[in-house]
Amino acid sequence: MLVTNHVLSGALIGAAVRRPLPAFAMGVASHFVLDAVPHWGKWRNRQHFLKVAVADGLAGLAAIGTCAAIARPGHRLAIVAGMAGAALPDLDKPGELVLGRSPWPAAVNRFHGVIQDEAADRFGQEMIVMGVLAVAALLAARGMPPGRGRRRATIQDDAGRPGRPYR
Repeated sequence: MLVTNHVLSGALIGAAVRRPLPAFAMGVASHFVLDAVPHWGKWRNRQHFLKVAVADGLAGLAAIGTCAAIARPGHRLAIVAGMAGAALPDLDKPGELVLGRSPWPAAVNRFHGVIQDEAADRFGQEMIVMGVLAVAALLAARGMPPGRGRRRATIQDDAGRPGRPYR
């Protein structure tokens, strides 16, 4: 699965859990669950993989920045933790490219490889998943549940709250 989809699902987890450590742990776990779901992959060659990986990495970074920027301050750390956990297992790819080896133990690398359900003909599916996750993650990061509009605050809503002009 593209790292951008992992990042977006991590944002959803962080927004739902609202606590950084559980969000991080659940983000890591979600990575392996999503990699077991049928998704796009099976690169023609190393050049094709690198072309996709660079674009996807930049899109993932943009998703991290956007979700972190729009998140409510009280939820930001949990959302960032969820995204970081969800992307973490894929550090094997840049590790192999830059350092010549994965940062993970061989058993983790084997498990990560075995669970993949990739096919070259699932690009459209991967993009649909990305679009759905992007909308859901942005709404969740901002604090608005999907399918619900925000109601307008009234004077009575603020009555008696510290720092509010109408008590």
